[in-house]
Amino acid sequence: MKRTLLLGAVLVGLVVAGVIRQVQPASGQSAAAAPHLGEGGLPQFQLDSNWPKIPAKWKMGFGSAVTADDQDHIWILSRPKTLVNPRSTAPDTISVAAPPVMEFDNNGNFIQGWGGQSGPGYQWPSNEHGITVDHKGFVWIVGNADGRSNNPANLPNDNEILKFTRDGKFVMKIGQSGQVGSNATHVLKGATGLRVNPKTNELFVSDGYGNARLMVFDADTGRFKRMWGAYGNTPLDPSARPPRPKASENPFALLPYELQQFRSPIHDVAISNDGLIYAADRGNKRVQVFTAEGKFIAEQFVGLDKESGLQARSVAFSHDAGQNFLYVAGTPVVFILNRRTLEVLGEFDTGKDQEHPPGHQMAADHKGNIYVVQAELTGPDGKGGTGAQKFTFKGYAPRIRPTSGTN
Repeated sequence: MKRTLLLGAVLVGLVVAGVIRQVQPASGQSAAAAPHLGEGGLPQFQLDSNWPKIPAKWKMGFGSAVTADDQDHIWILSRPKTLVNPRSTAPDTISVAAPPVMEFDNNGNFIQGWGGQSGPGYQWPSNEHGITVDHKGFVWIVGNADGRSNNPANLPNDNEILKFTRDGKFVMKIGQSGQVGSNATHVLKGATGLRVNPKTNELFVSDGYGNARLMVFDADTGRFKRMWGAYGNTPLDPSARPPRPKASENPFALLPYELQQFRSPIHDVAISNDGLIYAADRGNKRVQVFTAEGKFIAEQFVGLDKESGLQARSVAFSHDAGQNFLYVAGTPVVFILNRRTLEVLGEFDTGKDQEHPPGHQMAADHKGNIYVVQAELTGPDGKGGTGAQKFTFKGYAPRIRPTSGTN
């Protein structure tokens, strides 16, 4: 903890000094096209306490991931095994666990649920982590259990990317659970998030707990196409990196070591309408932006003044045509950035008084609403919580306080 706080203080100083902060426009469009410091207003949100409406017979486990499809239906991936996991702070052995995949309409009405069991040709993740629904309506899922930790079902490594139809019929997998290998093109280790680019039909995966890279596959065939690490460089798995410098001797020596690679875990990936790739590098409290081919464009650090390392966990975009705002999930806040310049404009609270505030992963729909998961598993009445929350978009309001640039 002391080393983390010391490194954080060094990072704050260097960012303020402008040494490692990059705020160039994140695309070919002018930065003036989006709200900037002192211009326009920030998006405003209000918690919808009645969302989602989970059938009374079920209790939802840890909310792991959330995504919005083209119909603005919201899909939640949860971890049913957290209700009975003996490592949980308060294991629930009575409730009937909701299925790990649940679909809701925009108002939170339950549509369907499925998943949780392995089938012919694939292993259901021991520890569910990421979900997305692509432009063709296929549902993609990854897990992050590595065989030694985060493995409540005690299964081989969650090294498979799983593709299903909307109603849960298995279509295809990429990878093979139980395999190991450094930077192997079809061996994942602790994958976290995934998105499909509808313009190219390419699947982007953040392979982030055991490995440290973004991977790209053909979404129809599963064929590997390319991968890269931080700054677009060749990724090095943690096990392949040089020895870590001693922070006590010179904390500045840690900077090149920590920053030149994604630091476990790279926690999510998202694709903007103009085809840019946004990587949530949680371990380094930053977001990095790339072209679809892996060329580094810009980066921004968030939450460096916050003790918790649970920042830059997920990213989403505002619903306006230019996606002017970039949302970055932290705990217990969501940061609001100018997407063109990556300037941090503000933040809003998602539940700081909860034991496990939301922020594990995040999504936004076409109406501007934001959805976050990892809400309390116990509601205010002492009974089952939802594990997910909706923050309804309420329009724009002027900024009421200045920011320090990078929070």
